[in-house]
Amino acid sequence: DNWPSVLFAMAGGVVLSIGNLATQYAWAFVGLSVTEVISSSITVVIGSTFNYFLDDKINKAEILFPGIACFLVAVGLGSAVHSSNAADNKAKLNNLPSDSKPGTRATFIPTSCETLPENGIKDPEVGNDTVGKLKAGTAGFLVEIENRRSIKVFGKSILIGLAITFFAGVCFSLFSPAFNLATNDQWHALKKGVPHLIVYTAFFYFSVSGFVIALILNIRFLFSPILDTHRSSFKAYLNDWNGRGWALLAGLLCGFGNGLQFMGGQAAGYAAADAVQVSFNACKKSTIMYSNVELFILMHVVRHFRL
Repeated sequence: DNWPSVLFAMAGGVVLSIGNLATQYAWAFVGLSVTEVISSSITVVIGSTFNYFLDDKINKAEILFPGIACFLVAVGLGSAVHSSNAADNKAKLNNLPSDSKPGTRATFIPTSCETLPENGIKDPEVGNDTVGKLKAGTAGFLVEIENRRSIKVFGKSILIGLAITFFAGVCFSLFSPAFNLATNDQWHALKKGVPHLIVYTAFFYFSVSGFVIALILNIRFLFSPILDTHRSSFKAYLNDWNGRGWALLAGLLCGFGNGLQFMGGQAAGYAAADAVQVSFNACKKSTIMYSNVELFILMHVVRHFRL
C-alpha cells in the first residue's frame, strides 16, 4: 500500500545518480569550478524553493529567498565565466601550428609557452606519465590534456557543456523534494490510514535505486560511449585501479552525507536542510565564484587595452 512513497524515494535515487554521471561529463567541458558553482546554485534555486512549499512554508521566506536570489546570480556569473574561458582557449589554440592542434601528438614544448622547473604535471588518467613540462593554461598544455583525456571537448559548442551542467543541476535539485514526498506524502498519494515511510526505509529504497541506475548507465557507456569517448571492456575496467580508492571513498561520503541531510530535513524542514548543506560549502564556493568573476573582469580589461 505504500508503493507511491517507495516510488518517490526510488525516483530521488535515480535523479541523483544521473546528476552525478552528468557532472563527470560537465567537468571535462566547463571545468570543476564552473560546474560546481552552477549545478549547486541551480540545486538551491529549484530544490529549496520546491521544499519550501512542500514543507508548508515552515521556514522564513525573508531569510531563504534572498539567499536563493544570490545563487541565481551565481548561475549567470558562472555561465559568463565559462563563455569567456572558452573564447580565451579558442584564441590560444588558433595561434598554434597545425601539427600541434588537438588530434595530433604534441611532443614538443612551444617556445611561446612557459615551462615548469619540475618534472611536469602528473596526468590524472595516466598515473605513471606526465603532461609535458608546460605551464597550466597555456596552449600547449591544453593540447596535451586534450590528447590524453578520454572525453574530447575541442571543437564542440560551449552550449554543450552548459547544457550538461544545467541538466546536472536540475537532477540534483529534484532528489531532495522526491525524498520529502516519500516520507511526508504531501501530495496524498497514499491511501487513508497507510503509514508514511520512515527516513531509514525511504533511504534504503533511495540508495538501491541509485546504485542500480548507476550500474546500468555505466555498463551501457562502457560498451557504447558517448561524446567521442573510447569503448572499453570489463577486463580493462577491473584492471584499472588508478584512483578507484578515491572514487569508493567519495561514494561512501556522499551516501553518509545524504543520510544526514534527510534526517535533518525530517526534523527541521527539507528547505532548511538544503540551506544548511549549502552554507557548509559556501566559503569554498564563494571563493571559487569570486575568483572566476575577478578573472573574467581582468581578461576583459586586458582585451580592452589591447584594442
